[in-house]
Amino acid sequence: MVSLLKKTLEEHKEEYLQCLKDLVARDTQDLGHGIAGGREKAGQEYMETLFQKMGASEIVKDPMSESVIQQCYEQYGEGNLGHNYDDRYNVYATFKGKDSSRSLMFNGHIDTMPPGDENEWMFPPHTPTVKDGKLYGLGTADMKAGLMASVLSVKLLQDAGIDLPCDIKITSVCDEEGGGNGSMQAAMSGQRADGVIVCEPTDEGLVIAHMGFVFFKVEFEGKACHSGEKRLGVSAIEKAMKVIRALEELEHGWLLNYKHPLLPSPSLNVGTIHGGTAGSTVAGKCYFETCIHYLPQSSYEKVYHEFTSVVNDIAKADPWMRDHMPKITMYQSGGAFEEEMEAPLVKTMQQAYQEVMGEEISIFGSPAGCDSRIWKRITGAQVMQYGPGRQEQCHSVNEYVEIDLFYRAILVYAQLILLWAQK
Repeated sequence: MVSLLKKTLEEHKEEYLQCLKDLVARDTQDLGHGIAGGREKAGQEYMETLFQKMGASEIVKDPMSESVIQQCYEQYGEGNLGHNYDDRYNVYATFKGKDSSRSLMFNGHIDTMPPGDENEWMFPPHTPTVKDGKLYGLGTADMKAGLMASVLSVKLLQDAGIDLPCDIKITSVCDEEGGGNGSMQAAMSGQRADGVIVCEPTDEGLVIAHMGFVFFKVEFEGKACHSGEKRLGVSAIEKAMKVIRALEELEHGWLLNYKHPLLPSPSLNVGTIHGGTAGSTVAGKCYFETCIHYLPQSSYEKVYHEFTSVVNDIAKADPWMRDHMPKITMYQSGGAFEEEMEAPLVKTMQQAYQEVMGEEISIFGSPAGCDSRIWKRITGAQVMQYGPGRQEQCHSVNEYVEIDLFYRAILVYAQLILLWAQK
């Protein structure tokens, strides 16, 4: 069967690559991490048309809803509130198989980060360009290649004249770059399958764990004055630095107490700091922003409590800050994820990869959070990540995906479908 799939892929390579190019050519940016909205509609319209041409038995448009995300936040502690959902919707396609008692879902996000300074790109971000075996363009690796490979795995089976052995679902979601709200909407709307493959780029390996993440903004009030009379003012920058030093100690404690066989150590990164107006003025205001990555054995609640406790305890011990408490805002978060090494989906994926590639697939964890945790926590399905592309290409200038990896993913997904129905 693998030889037939490879032969069929060879016959349709240019057609399949064109599908990916067509999707990359559509601007589907997530704006302001979803808070300012998103342009996913252009891509979702393309996906709808493709699903129709492929004869999907069901195609659902699911408009994004703040009330659904609010419900998800209240029930599961997952949800990034206050996003603009004008003209933003998910698309779900179902392809019926011979045995509808078995199902497999491929999940992918259609939104991308903004391109940044387009002058830094070798080729325009939305002009997909092939060079040296790579397809360049915004969203190629993250993650239009993965989403399209999952769709084309179904088409590969169709083109090879092979009946689908089980039901296949594809969820094309928006606002992943805003924290995963699209998959939350899909899961809360009742999308379900026995196994879920999140098609994020995985460097040719299989990801069965990822870290959780929490973003905080901490704002400080000082008292501005001329720097020559600094004694009459209070530097908000110095107060922020005092708290930052305490947070460094919190991070050191995590490094000593938390380890995971597949993931790096937890981290607390102060990524931005803004304060003051001039070197000759004591800073009256300052704020910093952080991103915390934590391991599956911890939790959002624990991280939130420890972070806010450190900030508040330092502030309460400071004569100025106790009367001018820092303002702490949590503005994005996502839980950690872990799948069992012995889960049938993981074992089936190992077999599929071995049969297609002739070698064992590497299994590891990812420091970057993604939608895997949503499907695991909300639906209870078996979940894993596997997709074409390399993580280093995500959110990068001159983003690309190696075309061979795209083709391999199509083959592996197709073989996984055939094997999953037998389990």
